[in-house]
Amino acid sequence: MKTNSFKSTAALLAAGITLFASGQSAALTNKEIPTMTPTTKVTALLKSIETGDSAPVAFINPHKYIQHNLAVGDGLEGFGAVLKALPEGSARANTVRAFRDGDYVFTHTEYNFFGPKIGFDIFRFENDLIVEHWDNLQETPARLNPSNRSMIDGSTKIFDLDKTDENKKRVEQFIDDILVNGRMEKLASYFDGDNYIQHNPQIGDRLSGLGAALDAMAKQGITMKYDRIHKVLGEGNFVLVVSEGTLGGVHSSFYDLFRVEDGKIAEHWDTIEAIPPQSEWKNDNGKF
Repeated sequence: MKTNSFKSTAALLAAGITLFASGQSAALTNKEIPTMTPTTKVTALLKSIETGDSAPVAFINPHKYIQHNLAVGDGLEGFGAVLKALPEGSARANTVRAFRDGDYVFTHTEYNFFGPKIGFDIFRFENDLIVEHWDNLQETPARLNPSNRSMIDGSTKIFDLDKTDENKKRVEQFIDDILVNGRMEKLASYFDGDNYIQHNPQIGDRLSGLGAALDAMAKQGITMKYDRIHKVLGEGNFVLVVSEGTLGGVHSSFYDLFRVEDGKIAEHWDTIEAIPPQSEWKNDNGKF
């Protein structure tokens, strides 16, 4: 008899997690894991949230899994508890972009995970196993943005691998100049004229669209302030920046993904997530 109940598959995953956490044997051991890159391991793990395949749990170090999603308990046990709490048949995970920067893999995924969301995930590897995880999730808007773009569509092709470091420095400087320090006189230097593709749900294409959105926010008394850059990760023409700041006075985490073309910012995706007060955290690792 074929069983596809999500409760069954979630229970299977959770059981696999429990075995690994307790040091017992499981379906896959490190020796049996096929040769896979860190990127393919991460995409398989994310997909297992939907499929219930317990095998990708073997890609996580059972003795060291540091969790920075503040709504999830630390370690594999916390991950398993979330899976068991998911409503039956609800989970979806469609990873649209996946990148690697040294020991880090970062992904851009369309989720249905306690409701539809767009998320960026970052995983850190040690000795071919995942040992740490960060993410930033935002509810999927009901409508496309003013330029009829979603938070997840757009370019996916990775190239200019030899320019990774150069592109990371360029994007980090943009965040520091414009969003941290407000040096707006430098804004135009980061773009090719008015050409700029935007996936933020509130902002339209073109540099002029960004300006119009910022003006509208100012008129409504909504302030957006980046205070600190925590991580800059990249592969080729894509760069992800993780920052901390405030939106409308609310302590927030900003994940911004940029596509760079010929040294200019050409396309942008983001997620913004409010950081809950520490009294509500389910782990003590912090958001960043």
